Parts: sequence; structure tokens; C-alpha cells
Amino acid sequence: MEEIFLTGRILAGGYYLFSALHHFTDTSTLARHAAAAGVPLPTLAVIVAGILLAMAGVSFLLGLYPDLGIAALVLFLVPVTVMMHAFWADHDPMMRQMNIINFTKNVALLGSGLMFAAVPRPWPYSVERRSHLPVKVPV
Repeated sequence: MEEIFLTGRILAGGYYLFSALHHFTDTSTLARHAAAAGVPLPTLAVIVAGILLAMAGVSFLLGLYPDLGIAALVLFLVPVTVMMHAFWADHDPMMRQMNIINFTKNVALLGSGLMFAAVPRPWPYSVERRSHLPVKVPV
């Protein structure tokens, strides 16, 4: 089971890192989409979103302070899902369908990310376990 969990962490962490990379390499296009959706300071929002995705990706991939990764994921997914995929405001049926798909995908990603909080720490094959880091973030 530990290897299956590690595989899931690699897949999830890789997905979020790939998404973060997209935010950093295509910032202007994503900022235009964000501006069209009414996001204030769209370029800054895209960069912050990329940072949050990178934090979640690294945290899940390495098993390093996953509570911070979960928080970053929530801070990314909640506003992005509501602002960028507001299917209820779409008048075009194809756009509405696309936004329903992305909205529900993000809700599922949020749910799967929150499930990480229920996994006892330190995680198997994690940086926390190998380096004997405390499982609580120092305040």
C-alpha cells in the first residue's frame, strides 16, 4: 500500500508542478483569460496561482509539510474554480459545458487534496520520514 500511495503522490504532485510550470511559461495568455473573467490584477493572480500550485506539487511529491501543500491547494482551487469556471453565468451552451467539466474537475481535485490531510504523518517514502523532520510546522 505504501508504494501505491507513493505512486499517487507522484502523479498528483507532478500534475500540480506541470500546471505551475504552465502558469510561469504562459503567464500573459492566462492573465488575459483571468482578466476576461474579471479577476483583479490578473498577471499577479496568475503568478501567485503558479506559486501555490508549485507549493502543493512539491509538498505532495516529497511528502514535505503536506499541510502547507493542502493549504496552498485550497487557496488556489477555491477562488479559481468559482471565478474562472462560473458555468452558471454562461449563455453559450458549449462554453457552459466546458466550464461545468472544469468546475467539477476542480471540485474533485479539491476533494482528493483534502484527503491527504487524513493520511498519518510522516508519509511513507517522504522527506519528513527520511530526515526525521517534525510533522508539525514550527510557528
